[in-house]
Amino acid sequence: MSVSPKDMKARLPLTGSHLRTYDTIFQHPVSHNLQWHDVYALFRHLGQVEAEPNGHLKVTRNGQTLMLHPPHSKDVSETSEVMSLRHFLEKSDKLLPAPDVQESHWLLVIDHHDARIYRSEMHGAIPERILPQEPEAHMRLANDAKDFSRGKDKPDPNSFFKPVASVLQAGGQILILGTGTGSSSEMEQFIAWFKLHHPDQARHIIGSLVVDEHHLTDDQLLAKAREFYAQAASQK
Repeated sequence: MSVSPKDMKARLPLTGSHLRTYDTIFQHPVSHNLQWHDVYALFRHLGQVEAEPNGHLKVTRNGQTLMLHPPHSKDVSETSEVMSLRHFLEKSDKLLPAPDVQESHWLLVIDHHDARIYRSEMHGAIPERILPQEPEAHMRLANDAKDFSRGKDKPDPNSFFKPVASVLQAGGQILILGTGTGSSSEMEQFIAWFKLHHPDQARHIIGSLVVDEHHLTDDQLLAKAREFYAQAASQK
C-alpha cells in the first residue's frame, strides 16, 4: 500500500527541528538549504544509524537501509541526494494504526489576536496558528473609526472560532489557556461558543487556565500544559 508524504507525516511522532527537516526533504522544488546535521538528527530519531569503517553511515528503518555519505560542506545540496532521502523515507514507512484520539492531548492558547493549537503538550511541539481575519480585512477595519467605536473590531466567531473548532474535532482532551476574564477573555468567549455550537466536542475540555501568555514562551506554555495533564492523570 503506497503512503503519501502527508499521511506519513500525520503518523510520525515529529515535532520541532525534526518536523522542519522532514518538510524540507519533501519540499517542492527541491530545497538546497538542507543542513547535514539536521538530516543526521532526523534519521537517528526515526531509525538506527551505524558508522561504517569507510566513514559512511548505514541507516536502518523498518527493514530498509540507506547509506549516507557525509557531505564535504554543511549542506545536502545535490538534488539526487535529497531525492534519495525522500525515497528512503517513503519506502521505509509503515502505515501504523491511528493513535487513540481519546488519549491525545491538545493545548489551545487563544486571545483576540490569534489562536495557537498544539497537537501535543510535549516539549518542542509546533502550533497551528489561526488568525481572526485576513490581513486585508483587518486593515479595512482599522481604517474605519466608526466600526471601532461601535465595537465591531471584535472577530466574527464564524471566521475565528469555527476554524479552531474544526482543528479540535479530531477528539482527545483539550486544555485551553487565555488572558483576561469575562467579556475581555477570548478564551471564555470561545468556550461558551464551543459549548453552544459543538456540545459533543466541548465535553473534551478538561480545563481552562488564565495565564499571562504574552510573557511566556512556547516551551513555558507547554510546560504548564504538561503539569496540568499530569495532575489530571494522577487524580484518576
